[in-house]
Amino acid sequence: MARMHNPVHPGEVLREWIPEGMTVTQAAAALQINRVTLSSLLNGKSSVTANIALRLAAWLGTSADMWIGMQAQWDLWQAEQQPRPTITPLEGRVA
Repeated sequence: MARMHNPVHPGEVLREWIPEGMTVTQAAAALQINRVTLSSLLNGKSSVTANIALRLAAWLGTSADMWIGMQAQWDLWQAEQQPRPTITPLEGRVA
């Protein structure tokens, strides 16, 4: 299965959605989350949780699925960069 190459972290995308001139503190207040939590997300240090995705969807008029999907793509790409053991497929299963 082909995946995108090095997808952007959802926090990086979120930076583009925050209105110019709005501070992290103001955006965090609008989302009713801690400023440190939002800052961590914007800097790619934390993940979009289901709770945060729902808040972003309500605030920005997007879907929560969009944010969860971006996070999942980023997480999968990161995991694919790590060494993994060779897994033998389960026999007798139909895909």
